[in-house]
Amino acid sequence: MSKDTIVIRKIAPSDNAQIEQVIRACFHEFKIPLEGTAYSDKETPKMYESYQNANDVYFVIDAAGEILGGGGVKPLKDFEEDVCEIQKMYFSPKVRGKGYGRQLFEKCIQSAKELGYKQCYLESAPQLKAAIHIYESYGFKHLKGALGNTGHYSCGVWMIKDL
Repeated sequence: MSKDTIVIRKIAPSDNAQIEQVIRACFHEFKIPLEGTAYSDKETPKMYESYQNANDVYFVIDAAGEILGGGGVKPLKDFEEDVCEIQKMYFSPKVRGKGYGRQLFEKCIQSAKELGYKQCYLESAPQLKAAIHIYESYGFKHLKGALGNTGHYSCGVWMIKDL
């Protein structure tokens, strides 16, 4: 896979099935609970439709038509309106460790700033050690509990950063 065939772009309707597969596969690979996580969210099968508001955005990693990851920004549900959540960030093993996750994460943080958010929140699972390390390196601080109402009671890691 050459670098020039990989782009990070906004999600398209035709990406739904592939990004759903990437998201679901990570839960099995890392043995993350399926209930109380993005696995069981009703928006996971319809990611394009779920990110079509003025205050949200979702990006995918497209390798010549093969979707190998994604991540997005949405308002944090049932919380202050200037706080967003980086959510549904999952990657295929094919692109891990190559810097695309960081690029996509940076694009999400930049988008959050452009959308006018003051803070960025995220939830993760303790199994995702590499991801948590990246969040820490960008200045995300650990919280003792969840904010808002994501419904992800199985996550166990909550972090926030001022933008």
